[in-house]
Amino acid sequence: MRPTILVVGRRAASVSGLRFSATVAAEAVCEAVFAAGGEPLVLHGADRSALPELPRRLAGFAGVVLPGGSDLDPDHYGQARGPETEPDHPEQDALDLAVARAVLALALPTLAICRGLQVVNAVCGGTLVQHLPPGPVEHLGTLHPVTAVPGSRLHTLLGAASFPVSSYHHQAVDRLGDGLVVSARSADGCVEAVEHTAADLLAVQWHPEDLAGSSRQDAALFGDLVDRAQAREAHGRKAQARESQTRKEVAI
Repeated sequence: MRPTILVVGRRAASVSGLRFSATVAAEAVCEAVFAAGGEPLVLHGADRSALPELPRRLAGFAGVVLPGGSDLDPDHYGQARGPETEPDHPEQDALDLAVARAVLALALPTLAICRGLQVVNAVCGGTLVQHLPPGPVEHLGTLHPVTAVPGSRLHTLLGAASFPVSSYHHQAVDRLGDGLVVSARSADGCVEAVEHTAADLLAVQWHPEDLAGSSRQDAALFGDLVDRAQAREAHGRKAQARESQTRKEVAI
């Protein structure tokens, strides 16, 4: 059985073939999860009244992808909105922030991508650079190399110090959130990946779904998520078996 990997849906005002708004997920993300052996399922973003039950909903999944999207409203990390910042939908912000809090609390295997990394950083008390100034590395709509930090989990996983990534962002980590450590940077010092010291979370600033079909490093990120999800499911089955055996022994 493929482990179920929840992909947090994006709100869309219109979608071809539908008369009304929709909750969607990028096909490239879902395909990368499926190719890695997972079963991608899209999380419906119910209204805010349903957010308190989100941890219970997420607990039924083996893993989570918190994908990219539009700018996070800077109000969520204590800043006024800059002229280049374009938040999309307050309900999307509320959902993504709630998912980030839940996966950290549940230690649910998670891969956060681009905006997903930024949401996690904000939830952990960090801040963002709202618009990256021009510099030696172009980050919006291009390929550029990133370098994994020696000794990081990311470096161990990918087995390469430097590799090219597909980048599409104009915001980035400024102050790093609590419990997070940097695991990759680009040549200009921009934070390109972070890991959580306690929760089962890896976050990257680039879009690994773009090159997952041709890049060993990007494919490995999704393979790692599925491996972690399978390990979580196996642990849960063993725990249920022990509990069942204990109940039988008590009954005897």
